[in-house]
Amino acid sequence: MALGYVTFITMATVCIGVTATCALCVRSSALPRTIAELEDRGRSIAPYLGVTLLVLLVKRWTHYRRLELSYALDWDITAEIYAVEGTFVAGLQSIVPDSLIGFFSAMYMFGFPYLLVSALVLYFLLATQRRFKQLLIAYALNTLAGSVFYTLFVAYGPRNHLSTVSGLMYEFYPQTQELTAEVSANTNVFPSLHTSLAVIVAIFAWRSRREYPRWFPIASVVAALVVFSTMYLGIHWLVDVVAGVVLGVWCVLTAERLVARAESEPVSASDGRETGLTTEMND
Repeated sequence: MALGYVTFITMATVCIGVTATCALCVRSSALPRTIAELEDRGRSIAPYLGVTLLVLLVKRWTHYRRLELSYALDWDITAEIYAVEGTFVAGLQSIVPDSLIGFFSAMYMFGFPYLLVSALVLYFLLATQRRFKQLLIAYALNTLAGSVFYTLFVAYGPRNHLSTVSGLMYEFYPQTQELTAEVSANTNVFPSLHTSLAVIVAIFAWRSRREYPRWFPIASVVAALVVFSTMYLGIHWLVDVVAGVVLGVWCVLTAERLVARAESEPVSASDGRETGLTTEMND
């Protein structure tokens, strides 16, 4: 019952957020144009969408087997992470008012999927599908890299390792634990994929600020809050977040090159044309 309820609330909240974002950021002509070109766009993105869905399905199908392999390898790096940063997360929890637990829990549970879905919808509505393709591949790369790290390394979050750190979201909203357990394990900590995916969306928002000037401030603020929430709620270490930022940047850069190669276009030329860098240099 709890799982179904939380899933429904999450989906409803994301749908409302995406609709509001489109109303704020997208021109009225974009939807009719997209509908008219739907078949052509579908053919264009089909290979990229297929690859991304396949990666997600394989990740889901192999979840428990990878978890078993991870425990068998038993490369626990929790102590090493703690040795690097110490009680940073405990200090963070001590200075942030408890009244914000609900807000940051909402950002973690709802703000994160809102970012991922909103970005996909916005870039699908653009006249060119290049950003949409790049975003799909960046998501796929992030999933692959995260699966490898989570299989190789066992790492427990601050709430599981330190008595001075509380799992605030699970204490405040215990029903959310059932949903998160369906897609992750408490050893899936290094790196923070909430961080890496939020960074991916923020970078794309920055690069598409000419097409969607209102999207960038929205995405950057929500991404920052999602990243902060992962630490404040005791789920991730600061080290996990730093690693997540690096992973997110790598995914974007690699996705650009892979899509450019698949489309037989130079990376520099396509990036310059889409971000407006060439125009800015010539002005």
